Amino acid sequence: MDMHSLLVLVAFEVASFAAAATGVIFRPGDWYKQLNKPRWRPPDWLFAPVWAVLYASIGLSGWLVWQEAGIAGAALPLGTYAVQLLLNAAWTPIFFGLHRPGLAAVEIMVLWAAILATTVMFHPVNAAAALLLVPYLAWVSFAAALNLSIWRRNRSKTLSQSTR
Repeated sequence: MDMHSLLVLVAFEVASFAAAATGVIFRPGDWYKQLNKPRWRPPDWLFAPVWAVLYASIGLSGWLVWQEAGIAGAALPLGTYAVQLLLNAAWTPIFFGLHRPGLAAVEIMVLWAAILATTVMFHPVNAAAALLLVPYLAWVSFAAALNLSIWRRNRSKTLSQSTR
C-alpha cells in the first residue's frame, strides 16, 4: 500500500469515527437511566466496543470502494455513504440531547435505509465493502427496535419532558 492510499484509509477511518463524536458530547445521563427499557437491552458497557468495531468496518468499507473506483467512479455510492455517516452522527443528539426517542426512531429508520442503500450501491463496486456493512445494518436494525421499544414504553414521560 502506498502512502497516498494509506492516508486516504486514515481519512475514511477518521470520518467514520467522527460520527461517534456526538456520543462523547451527548451522554445518556440521568434522563436515560430513568426510562423504562426492555429486558432484552444489552448492558451499557457493550455499546462502545460494538460501535468501535462497526466504525472501523464502516471506514474500511468506504476506503475499499474508493480504492476500487475512486471518488469520480463511485460518486453516488460514496455520496450515500457520507449521508449515512451524517445520519449516524445525528441520532445521538436527537435521542440523548433532545430527549426525543420518537423523533430518533424516525431518524434511525432513515439511517437504516441509507445504510441499506449504501450496501446495495457498494456491492457492484466492491463486494467485500458491501459485506463489511452488513453487521452495521444488523446492529442498527437492533438499535431501531430498541429505540422504538423505549419510545413506546415512555411516551408520556418523554412528551412531558420535551415540553419543558
